[in-house]
Amino acid sequence: MKRVSNFVGKYMGIIVLAAAALALFVPKSCLWIQTGWVNYLLMIVMFGMGLTMKLSDFGIVFSRPKDVIIGCTAQFVIMPLLAFALGKVFGLDRALLVGVILVGTCPGGTASNVITYLSKGDVGLSVGMTSVSTVLAPLLTPALTYLFLRTSVDVDVKAMMISMIQVVAVPIGLGILINKLLPKVCERIKDILPSVSVAAICVIIASVVSHNSEKILSTGAVIFAVVILHNLLGYAFGYLAGVLFKMDLPRKKAVAVEVGMQNSGLAASLAGSAFPDLTMATVPGAVFSVWHNISGAVLAAVFRRMGTDKDTEKNDKQESS
Repeated sequence: MKRVSNFVGKYMGIIVLAAAALALFVPKSCLWIQTGWVNYLLMIVMFGMGLTMKLSDFGIVFSRPKDVIIGCTAQFVIMPLLAFALGKVFGLDRALLVGVILVGTCPGGTASNVITYLSKGDVGLSVGMTSVSTVLAPLLTPALTYLFLRTSVDVDVKAMMISMIQVVAVPIGLGILINKLLPKVCERIKDILPSVSVAAICVIIASVVSHNSEKILSTGAVIFAVVILHNLLGYAFGYLAGVLFKMDLPRKKAVAVEVGMQNSGLAASLAGSAFPDLTMATVPGAVFSVWHNISGAVLAAVFRRMGTDKDTEKNDKQESS
């Protein structure tokens, strides 16, 4: 299973792309996957994430609070602002703007830790940022969505919070609790969890893309351009945030990846549940889910050439001193 898990982690971008392409160009092959399943599939992904987490993962908040505050602030400031700016510059209609804003206001993607590891970045910081931003998301995502969309659409903040608590907070909390109570069991199954998560993500993407294939194709190049720019500018501004606060190279890589990679599956799910009348709002999340896995793999290859393990060793020595 470890070989399978490593294979899935290494070729995640290709696997996700294949699932998306099948759903886009042969939608009938995936229409059997009901859109109502998306929330449950996301709960599986979040539960799996919780099973790999320990309370000690949140210790970085106390041991390195400055890094976490910088990273999470960058996460929830840069991506929403970029989403709003790109939506206005490209003149997106109301539904697509809602979708792009939701991508921007969601927490970091679950794949960011893997990409940070492949980039030879600060994995501890990445895990800490993902954990903290995900815990904060049930409060910040609805609040920021309301802030940016209040003049465009009606945003039911309370309903969004309840949905995010159900889909994110409860499954992760249960996963952490089970890991605490049954650590040996979680250790034995940890190798299969990445494969389960990727499978669930592929099914989510297949569902969203197949049910919206005509809409995705009809939007033309505009939504693809917005999604790609949103992601790439997120990487760039995340890295610049690290430069601004004089972080070392591994930390800059971690912040760049964490800021640029969003939990776009959650964004697509929220679009469908919180804005059911705006069916096109699910499109940006679906497109982002495919694209950021591809760009993340490419970024990891670029980042690996920028530094060696000596950077990480130096960083660890500085932390222990």
